[in-house]
Parts: sequence; structure tokens; C-alpha cells
Amino acid sequence: MSLVLAVNAGSSSLKISLFRRSAGNPANPVLLLSSSISSIFAPPAKFKFSFVALQHRSLNEKVDSIHDHASAFTHFLDRLKEEASVDLMDIKHIAHRVVHGGDYTSPVIISEESYHYIKRLTDLAPLHNGSALSVIESAIRTLPHAKSIAFFDSAFHKGLPAHVATYAINQQVAQERGLKKYGFHGLSYAFILRAVAAHLNKAPDTLNIIALHIGSGASMCAIRNGQSIDTSMGLTPLSGLPGATRAGDIDASLIFHYTSRSPAGMSHDPSISKDVKVTEAEDILNFKSGWKALTGTIRVLPSDPMCRTADPNTLAFRIMLDRILHFAGAYHLALHGDVDALVFAGGVGERSAELRRAVGESVGCLGFAGIDERKNNQVNDEEGVIVDIGRGDGKKRMLVCHTDEQLEMARECSLANELWD
Repeated sequence: MSLVLAVNAGSSSLKISLFRRSAGNPANPVLLLSSSISSIFAPPAKFKFSFVALQHRSLNEKVDSIHDHASAFTHFLDRLKEEASVDLMDIKHIAHRVVHGGDYTSPVIISEESYHYIKRLTDLAPLHNGSALSVIESAIRTLPHAKSIAFFDSAFHKGLPAHVATYAINQQVAQERGLKKYGFHGLSYAFILRAVAAHLNKAPDTLNIIALHIGSGASMCAIRNGQSIDTSMGLTPLSGLPGATRAGDIDASLIFHYTSRSPAGMSHDPSISKDVKVTEAEDILNFKSGWKALTGTIRVLPSDPMCRTADPNTLAFRIMLDRILHFAGAYHLALHGDVDALVFAGGVGERSAELRRAVGESVGCLGFAGIDERKNNQVNDEEGVIVDIGRGDGKKRMLVCHTDEQLEMARECSLANELWD
């Protein structure tokens, strides 16, 4: 039996899916079971383990022994043997989601060289690359017979036009240090592209869409003829839309005034200025901003944009809506108005009917279908990967995609014949 583990390491979570590869149908690996571990750094961690074939059989437990991503992965393997009776020798490949791939534009088998290259990129994706490397180390140690393969979120955007990927800074320095727009959430966008193309019965390389991956990390992407032509994240996942703890786009000089010791907060007097180290700035903008800074919690799903403006959740909602519309308008122009669909995905994009409604009301002037309230409110009750939430009154569709980064990795891994020879 040929099994593939698809591993998706978040900042404090770990999602794992086990697939069976069929040599006769490699494009459709079969999901056997899935697991999720959350609250990894706030024990007891929450561990879930579900079997696909046995819909009513699942395991939910709180585990004190999980204290980092490596111990979470080890606990999963223990449960895999005990609960599913899986022979670990049948696991041939382990597909790891790695957010920042730098110059890597296709999956790579983890070697000493590739491991250290990914490690050097950790500062550019501090919420994710470090946790992915922790799981990679654990996988190599516990499953030495299996190939660990890194699949990069940044790879989907490898063809960004030069004028989009280039920052207006000294180009010699930029090229020496790799300072350019990379873009992220690429595994999700690749899945969205294929799923929407199948739903609309179009070839992926003819599809034009504006895709939104809105979760604790949030981004948008303009896709023309199946290729990414722009995306809201840049050199790092920090830029673009705000997230659970990320600030999103800000004036680059804000961080210096934010940390200034001047009572007025705005001073260039060297005697009261403060040296701001890169690590401090990254900590503030990556971990202490976003919804956490605005509302005091990272779990924000605002419900009523018409509430009083003094309400922090409503302010957070309006900020998110404003930033989404900013990119949606720009991407609509970049696609010359030739857009097949606007697609919501990600935890918030798939669950927040209120956000979809507010976006839909605003983009109707661009020719997008109006939101059907019944369909919009029952998205999670509908079968299928794609749900059309439009009223059918516009050429441009309004869709929701239940994205699946683990399946995308498993599929790419299964299709790569060179990995199975």
C-alpha cells in the first residue's frame, strides 16, 4: 500500500491527513483519515482524529504531553498505530506545507541543503516556517524510510510580473537579498483554481478569478488564465490584509513612531528616539497587531457591520471590509473587468455569511451576481467543494470554496511520477 501523509503546521496548530495513492488514478488520492491538534502551546492540547470510512468513529481528547509541534506529530503517529492499525512502513511520502520557499518554485525533497535553506527563511515567515521545520525534523527522525517533501505556498506566485513583484528600492540591494514580493497561500489558491474550473466547466488555464483566503492569516489573489498576476501578501505574509495577529499594510515609518519615547509620539529628536531592532518590529507587527490588538481576541467573526462605530468588533469588521474592497477593485482593474468569479475561502471566508454579504453588496456595481440570502446562510449545509451563493443575476459568479491544502499537496505528490519510481 502506498500512503501519503499531508502535514499542515500552523503557528499553534497542526493538521494532518492520510491519503492512499492509486497508481491507476494518481490525480485523485483517497482520504483515509484526518487529524487536527490545536492549542499546542497552551496545554492541554486539543487532539481530534477522524476516520472517513467510519463516519461516526472519531477521537477527541485533551493531551497534556503535547507541548510543541514535534510532540504533536509524535502523538499523531502513536494514535495512527493504535486506533487505525496503520503500518508506518506503508507511508512512502510526507508532504509538508512550508509557507516561504524563497527561490524554490516547485516541491523539493528535504535534504541537508534544502533544510538549511528553508531555515534561513524563517524570519520571513515567523508564524509558520519554524513550526514546519519542527515537524520535518520529527518526521525524518521517526519515519526515516519515508521521503519528506516540502510544498511551498510561495510557489504558486512564481510568475508574478516584474512590475508587480518589484519594490521601488535600490535594485542591487533588492536582488542581492531577494527583497521582492513572493506571495503566499499558494496551495489554497491552486486548489481553488482547480475546483472553480471544474465547477464552471472551464479549463484552468482559461479561468479569471479574484480569490480570497480569509482566515487567521488573510490574503487575496488575482488569477488570469490560471496564473497569479498579483496577490496582497509580499516579501512576507505580513503585508496586505490584516489578520488575527498581523497588522497588514501600514505606513512603513509607523513602527518607529509606535515605539518612540516622545510624549507626542512623533519626533525625530535623536535624544528621545529609540533603536528599533528588526526582531522587535516583527514581533509587534506579526504577533501583537491585527484583531488581537483591535478587539483583545484573535477569534473575531463580526456579525453586524451596522452596529455603533465605538464597538471594537464592528471597527475590526469595517477595517477588514475596507481592505478587501481595496484589493478587489484593484484586481478587477488588473483583470480588465473580465472576471469569472469572486471566490471566498479560508476559515472566515467559508464561515462568515456577514462578511460575504457585505462584500457582495459592495461589488455588485462591478457586475457580480447579488447574494442569495438563503444560499449564503446555508453554505456549510451544502454538499460539494464549491457553493454558488449568487442569485444568478450577473455574469460574474459569487462562490465559496471549501479549500483543502492537504489534499492539494497529496495530489501534487501523487502525480509526481519521479517520486514513485
